[in-house]
Amino acid sequence: MNFNVVLEEAEEGGFNVIVPALDGCFTQGDTEKEALENAKEAILCYLEGLEKLNQIYSKPQYKIHQLSLAI
Repeated sequence: MNFNVVLEEAEEGGFNVIVPALDGCFTQGDTEKEALENAKEAILCYLEGLEKLNQIYSKPQYKIHQLSLAI
C-alpha cells in the first residue's frame, strides 16, 4: 500500500510529516530520513487503530454511541 506524505522543514529544526489520506496522522524527525521512517511507523499505528475500531464495531453485543460536547 502506498501513501503520499507531505514533508516540510520545521521552524525549530527537523522535519514535520503529514499523511493527508489519514486524518490526523502526522509525525516528525530530526532528519528527513528519520521523519520518513517515523511516518512509516505512524501509518502502521494508525491502521492498527482502525483495525481495532473495526473489531469493536463488528461485535453485536457492543452498543456504539457518539457523544457531542460543547466546549
